[in-house]
Formats: sequence, C-alpha cells, structure tokens
Amino acid sequence: MISNPPSWPNGARCAVAITFDMDADSLVHIHAAEKAPSLVSTTSMLRYGPTVGVPRILATYRKLGIRQTFFVPAWCATQYPHAVEAMVADGHEVALHSYIHENSYDLTREEEHDRLRRSIDILERVAGRRPRGWRAPMYSFSKHSGALLVEEGFLYDASLMGDDVPYLIKTGNGQLVELPAHWGMDDYPQYAHTPELDYSMPVRSPSEAIRNYLDEFEAHYAHGGLWIAVWHPFLTGRLTRWHHLEKMLLDIQARGDVWFAPLEDIANHVLALQRAGTYRPRVDEVPFYTQPVELVPR
Repeated sequence: MISNPPSWPNGARCAVAITFDMDADSLVHIHAAEKAPSLVSTTSMLRYGPTVGVPRILATYRKLGIRQTFFVPAWCATQYPHAVEAMVADGHEVALHSYIHENSYDLTREEEHDRLRRSIDILERVAGRRPRGWRAPMYSFSKHSGALLVEEGFLYDASLMGDDVPYLIKTGNGQLVELPAHWGMDDYPQYAHTPELDYSMPVRSPSEAIRNYLDEFEAHYAHGGLWIAVWHPFLTGRLTRWHHLEKMLLDIQARGDVWFAPLEDIANHVLALQRAGTYRPRVDEVPFYTQPVELVPR
C-alpha cells in the first residue's frame, strides 16, 4: 500500500516518533492577548504541560530507554527553561515551533523571516544547540516557509501531510526532508476543550484515543510507514491519559521490530539511504501555488 517504503534500521518494520509540541500558555497570549491576564484557569491548564506533563513524559522515556523530539516555541523556552534543559539533559531533540505560536501564513515574508531568525537564536541560547527541525503552529506552513527554513540551515520540516513516509520538499533555496504529520495522530481532536480560545471538541476517553492511535500504528507497522504522534504535554501529559499511553508505548516497544527515534535521526537516515542509492524519496515542490486561482471561468 506504500509504493516506496524506506528500509528502517536493524530490520525494523516501521519507524515511530512521539513528538510533543510544548505550547504551554503561548496559546492564551496569542489567541486572547487582552484577556489573557484574566484567563487564570485556562492558563493553569496550559502551564500544566511544562510543569507537570513534561517531567512525567521524560520519566517514561527513561523507562523505555528512547530519545524523542520536542517542538518548543522560543517564548516558551524562555518562560520554562528548566523544562527545556531537562529535555536536553536526557538526550532529546529540541526543535523549533515558532516564537509564540503565531501562524506563519499570517505574516509577510519579511516578518516570518525576522521571527524565525530571532526564535532560532533564543532557542539555541536555552537549549544549547541550534535547532535542525521545525513544525509550524497548527501546520500553518506558508508559501515562504520552505525557502526560509532552507536559508536558515534546517534539515527537516514536520508540518505537511503529503505522504505516509518521509519525502523531500523542493524550494527556491534548496531541499528539506519532510516528515509528514496528520490530524489522525494529533491529540487536539481527541482532547482539546478550550472554549475561551474558541476551540472545543468532545473530550474522548483515553481508551477511545488509544484505539484511534493503534489503528494508525497497525497500518504503518504492516506497510513500513513512519508513525508520528503530534501530542501536547498539557493534553496527553495529563495523568489518566499518560497512564494508559505509557502502557501502549511499552507494548509497541515489546514487539522488538519498531524503531523509536527523534525526527532529526529519521531525517538523517533518509538522506543516508538516498546517498547510498537504496531509497529514492518522492519530491514535492512548494509552494504549490504562488497566487489565487481563477474561481470563475473566463
């Protein structure tokens, strides 16, 4: 069902990356700036991510003996440096997720580039290493994003949804590895209920969410895909959800033929296969359109 699955290390049947976007309370400031100081309960829910969720998640990763990827807005890194430092101390990848969770496609090219540069510098100061990966908030990859990421030396993007395995995106400045996401593996549709921020979903039980995640995993496991979770510490890191998800991850690891890896390692693996001539990733040129199309025939 996947026409060109890559080979994974040590004969693994599929690759797994559990990625967390540590948005923290950037969301309340970007979506409700004037009201934010009064949204105390909502802010407490969002702060749960870096203060309670991240330490819990890191403890599970130590139990599993795996390294994974955290996407962090630069503002959040300055607000919660201890969370970022704990990720780094355990050997995890810290990648960039904007400055304060602003949508990339709402910015001009110059604004997007300026924020990207400043955010890189901030995250590098806190994490001690220049980020190699990027995910746009709410997948808001703009028509300028690809070229700007290449210009700033990024290795990969994790914002697009164009395949089930890694592929390449070609820009005017060069290429990036694309490690595709999908709403089916995002925890927002499962758990997010933030009416003050104009986002409300029926909250699922962990068993319902896990059934969805496992359906996704089994397909990737059967066909050699790349299974990327897009989760948030303030949602999935809550006690009951992570209690059950830890069991799920332990069961997946117990199969013995699944490669858990941070996204940077996966991107480098794909490029190594390409250089060796054993894998030819598909290439998409972005942006797909440079201007609106005619909606009415002439």
